[in-house]
Amino acid sequence: MSLAVLWVFLPLVAVAQGQYGDYGYPYQQYHDYSDDGWVNLNRQGFSFQCPHGQVVVAVRSIFSKKEGSDRQWNYACMPTTQSLGEPTECWWEEINRAGMEWYQTCSNNGLVAGFQSRYFESVLDREWQFYCCRYSKRCPYSCWMTTEYPGHYGEDMDMVSYSYDYYMRGATTTFSAVERDRQWKFIMCRMTNYDCEFANV
Repeated sequence: MSLAVLWVFLPLVAVAQGQYGDYGYPYQQYHDYSDDGWVNLNRQGFSFQCPHGQVVVAVRSIFSKKEGSDRQWNYACMPTTQSLGEPTECWWEEINRAGMEWYQTCSNNGLVAGFQSRYFESVLDREWQFYCCRYSKRCPYSCWMTTEYPGHYGEDMDMVSYSYDYYMRGATTTFSAVERDRQWKFIMCRMTNYDCEFANV
C-alpha cells in the first residue's frame, strides 16, 4: 500500500474510533444473540430485559407450526451513545392483546429495552409488552418504520438495526388468523442530544 493511500484512510479510522468510542464497531457488542440462546420454548411465556443502559438492537425468531404456531425469540442489546447518558426511569408498557393487530410506541419518549410475552393456546398467539427506558428529557425525531419482519408469515425473522444512532421506540404488528402468525414493523427514531419540553412525541 502506498504512503499516499495510507494518509487518506488514517483520518477515516480516527473518525470512526471517535464516533464509536470504546465499543468499536457497535454491532460486535450484542448481548445473548446466538442460535442456542432462545429466551423461550414454544408455548411458554418469557420476560427479557437488556442490561442497564442498553437497548434492543436486534430481534430474531423462528416459527413452528407443529408447536402451536408459536415462535422462539432471541434479542440483542447494545449500550446507547454516551450523549444520551444513563436511563432516568424504566417501566413496562400496557399489554397488547393476543389475536389482535396493534401499534405501540414507548410512552414518555422511551426506548425499547426489553420484551415480555405470554402464549394463549385458545388463539394460538401471544400478548406482548415493551420494557421501556427514558433518557432524561430527550426527544425522538426522524422516525421511520422498518419493512415487515418476517417477509412472509411462517418464515424465520432476523431484524438488525444497522443504523448506530437510530433506536427502537416501538412496533406495529399484523396478525393472520389463517397462518396464526404475526408480521412486525419496528419503529426506529433518532434522539436529540439535548433536553426538550415535549412529554411524549
